[in-house]
Amino acid sequence: QVQLVESGGGLVQAGGSLRLSCAVSGRTFTTYVMGWFRQAPGKEREFVAGISRSGVRYYADSVKGRFTISRDNAKNTVYLQMNSLKPEDTAVYYCGARIGLVVTTPEYDYWGQGTQVTVSS
Repeated sequence: QVQLVESGGGLVQAGGSLRLSCAVSGRTFTTYVMGWFRQAPGKEREFVAGISRSGVRYYADSVKGRFTISRDNAKNTVYLQMNSLKPEDTAVYYCGARIGLVVTTPEYDYWGQGTQVTVSS
């Protein structure tokens, strides 16, 4: 069984930064492509960023230039560095793992429990 555990969320002022982490256990981390999604109240889960097994990165237009996704295969962890945060970034952030290609729809095989990010104006 694969388990994903997110951490690093919190409350931050607009313009601030946070780094989210997602630790993966249970199977070989390098088997998976990884994605970060977010879900605000009353909205659907939306793609934020993804990273392939070889480290190719993908971003939603709304976060391009502000967020950076990375993975540390030695630590079985994927990160999301979030800079220049805006109130509209407020959401629960989830990491997902899947076998295959990075996709921007929430069709991932495994999910973490989510971590709350709140950006105050």
